[in-house]
Amino acid sequence: MKYYVLESGSKGNCTVIKGTNTVLVIDCGGTKRYLQKRLNETDTELSSVNALLITHEHSDHIKQLKMFSDVDIFSPCKVPDVEYNRITPYQPFTVGEFTIMPIALSHDVRDVVGYVINDGRETLVSVTDTGYVSHANEEYIKNADYYIFESNYDPQMLMSSDRPTYLKVRIISDSGHLGNEDSARVLARVIGERTREIVLAHLSEECNTEEKALSTLKRVFAEHEIDCSRYRITAARQREMCEGGFND
Repeated sequence: MKYYVLESGSKGNCTVIKGTNTVLVIDCGGTKRYLQKRLNETDTELSSVNALLITHEHSDHIKQLKMFSDVDIFSPCKVPDVEYNRITPYQPFTVGEFTIMPIALSHDVRDVVGYVINDGRETLVSVTDTGYVSHANEEYIKNADYYIFESNYDPQMLMSSDRPTYLKVRIISDSGHLGNEDSARVLARVIGERTREIVLAHLSEECNTEEKALSTLKRVFAEHEIDCSRYRITAARQREMCEGGFND
């Protein structure tokens, strides 16, 4: 399994996952020009995409739906102007070689999911746009090979920012986003012997930095006596692609 986080953040989100014979895309935010450029760099033709998986209805996740109008679309929520398959949390479905488990998350929209994706040999977990991760969900995401996991804000940077109070309250709430500390503590509980790579995702450009997100994760891992050198740990960026996984 190979994965490419084409972009990650409040301006657009898109991830490509490639198996032996199947191509998945998670979300399609950002600009059409940017997405097309990055898809070309991953040698991904739109005609080769087997499914588009939507996480929720915010525009930074669905802005370029029409690009994928000829692709099978799976979504937990109503999406405009395209045909799609409605999915239900905890009811797995298959696309090619992949078994896909949507898990319910907590954000400021009614229907939002993360995805646990398995090809029979490896598992990838994609969790963003959630205020918390329940203990029940931790059982679903334990011991995956790859994690693409939200680490949205540094609390001190958020509270000292110029954002209005109501927005700060929303972000730190259970229906907001995962901050660096909470993200790191969930990851410390769920990673296992199979885990090889962690990508911290959806970092705020105003209220976080890569250095703060990564250093928080490493500190929390050290507190749990987890050796960070065992894992490839990176931070996804808004306008720069990162890739991982392994070719067969």
